[in-house]
Amino acid sequence: MAAAARAATQALIGDPFMRDQQLELPNGSDSVIVAVTSASVLAGGRLAIGISHCESGLGLDLTRGLEIWTCVQWNEDSAACDRQSTIQSDPWLHIEAGMGVGRIESTGDICLSSFARELLERNLRPIVPKGRSLKLEVIFPKGIELGERTSNKAFGVVDGLAVIGTQAETNISASPNQLKEAIGELRETCRASEFDGFLTLVLGENGLDLSLNLGIPSYSLIKIGNWVGPLLVAAAEEGVEKLLVLGYHGKLVKLAGGIFHTHNHLADGRIEILMALAVVEGLPLSEIKGLRKSASLEEALLKLEAIDRPMAEKLWTSLAQAVEARSSSYLKRYGDWSMSIGAALFDRQRHLRWVGPNGKKILECWEVNLADH
Repeated sequence: MAAAARAATQALIGDPFMRDQQLELPNGSDSVIVAVTSASVLAGGRLAIGISHCESGLGLDLTRGLEIWTCVQWNEDSAACDRQSTIQSDPWLHIEAGMGVGRIESTGDICLSSFARELLERNLRPIVPKGRSLKLEVIFPKGIELGERTSNKAFGVVDGLAVIGTQAETNISASPNQLKEAIGELRETCRASEFDGFLTLVLGENGLDLSLNLGIPSYSLIKIGNWVGPLLVAAAEEGVEKLLVLGYHGKLVKLAGGIFHTHNHLADGRIEILMALAVVEGLPLSEIKGLRKSASLEEALLKLEAIDRPMAEKLWTSLAQAVEARSSSYLKRYGDWSMSIGAALFDRQRHLRWVGPNGKKILECWEVNLADH
């Protein structure tokens, strides 16, 4: 995106097209070369567009090959731009969400990480003429379609894909490098002086935020990707006594079905696992058939809650118990450890909703009152 925006801005000021854009990274000491497909001026020179493609490096990434359009034009209302300085990190650049780019549902603002914004500012500021203000619109032509295949809506991001970009080369949560880094962090945490035998594995940034809000000690938290199984074993090997796995129900349901690598390209079966649990819990056949038509676990939850809330709570509590049981069974395949594994699940609104019996005991040790959350 930053490369396409830079090429478009160069076209707007009349510079020749450069396919290979050298981008300075936010750390100020490194740079990366990113290829741009094309850039051109439109509308009589009042507008320019740059086009590039996302290259994550691994075929498992949903956004691999994603076409990115960036449209730039001068923002003639400089005074209005100055008035936005308390909102924008730098008033000379105004960034808008075009088609397929995710917005924060509660505010309507573009879902843009601080890294992505800093990357844009660092690479556009030097070529924007002094005294000019730039308006940048980002467009993902297939963003709406791809956004439906993510958990964005579960975390308040609608209308497309979020503009995250936490690093120049994507560190995919399904890659072996991600597992290696997570194991390294786990070992470092367990060998720290303040380690007390309790550890929490949180799936994703939302799980990390919720854990901190719950009052779980930060020194016992590790944010992980999709390699859940190997990290359970690594924790046991490091002498963890009690381990809590905390995450979004749409992820942890896979553990209840014995799937311990949770990337959606490798395994899914979420609705099928829920249906199997519903059979065990004795839900009416008509309701089980209704679950099969659900597009997501959240939709299934809302359907059941609308029909019979106690029945829904019973099913989701059994899901948390199943996560604990299957995780313990997984661990026993690789060794004879006494580590207790608890599970805690949160919903789309990031409310902690369902906790297994082991998870409840662990949270009580940290004096987390579930009734408050």
